[in-house]
Amino acid sequence: MKKFHFSPSEPPPFQMTGVSAWLRKNLFSSALNTLITAVLIAITFIGTSSISQWAVIDADWIGSSRDACSREGACWVFIQARFEQFMFGFYPEDELWRPILFLALLASLLVWLLVERIPHKKWALGVIMLPFPVLTALLLYGGIPGLPVVDTHMWGGLLVTLIIALTGILVSLPFGVVLALGRRSEMPVLRSMSTVYIEFWRGVPLITVLFMASVMLPLFLSGGSEIDKLLRALIGVVLFNSAYMAEAIRGGLQSIPKGQYEAADALGLGYWKKVRLVILPQALKISIPSIVNTFIALLKDTSLVLIIGMFDVLGIAQSANSDPAWLGFSTESYLFAALIFWLMCFSMSRYSLYLENRLHTGHR
Repeated sequence: MKKFHFSPSEPPPFQMTGVSAWLRKNLFSSALNTLITAVLIAITFIGTSSISQWAVIDADWIGSSRDACSREGACWVFIQARFEQFMFGFYPEDELWRPILFLALLASLLVWLLVERIPHKKWALGVIMLPFPVLTALLLYGGIPGLPVVDTHMWGGLLVTLIIALTGILVSLPFGVVLALGRRSEMPVLRSMSTVYIEFWRGVPLITVLFMASVMLPLFLSGGSEIDKLLRALIGVVLFNSAYMAEAIRGGLQSIPKGQYEAADALGLGYWKKVRLVILPQALKISIPSIVNTFIALLKDTSLVLIIGMFDVLGIAQSANSDPAWLGFSTESYLFAALIFWLMCFSMSRYSLYLENRLHTGHR
């Protein structure tokens, strides 16, 4: 048997790998790219240095009044003095243990639900969907023995932001699933009703919905009856967000291959079993980016409740800026509010990417 020997006339091309290769390819591949990179690095360095100097190095951190602020840097004393309002609004000081307990319970349930190593996720989801909202209402509002009533007009800050966002997320998701299934139903009446609902609410701005829920809705109620302002806002947010959620899920349903439906029918599965076991899990997995994007938009839209006289984080920042004792520190308050929103939105975005990678079952 003849043996073949391969002896290349020239060595194979040298390929760079790692960070140095990425930098050379993307940032320093030519003289023009190198110049642009150097300019951007210089601008970034100058901007970062100025911001760090103002926000950290020259900032005032300790004190209880504006006299402790030197005006050379940021006055975080202002945020420290108003921290309870940023978190809980005008909730009575001697009852602050109630919203603090709510935040602790919420954090515990989210850790239980989101951390992969902790078992029994179905129990955590069940607690969040049913007992937890009831417990939250009793804890924060009161009215039961041992807990005095705290009207919702005293709630504010991060507390209101979380309540509106969580209610909108937990309630609009199942409503959106029903509406998406209804819009793709083969029953003309159900399909038409779902389509009309979705298109109507998607064509109305949320700020208009909140205004109607707060101002116009009481006009249609019988004399003497009144719905709590926060409850009206929650109803408006859920009705509005359900339409957007339905469209996000409908996109996932339409991307399911027809063969999946035929395979489920071949197995003899009924409609609801087919949807619950075969179609919906795949559609929700595909729709994760759209669903999380809707969640993030809802979280940021909670600042619109200011128009109906409720103070979320941004509303508290604006009201704090009008305090004569702290005039001139609006930059600090808006930065603190922006930081809170950014942390929540960024966390949701990163967890969305984690879910996408974890549930990815495509061909690698």
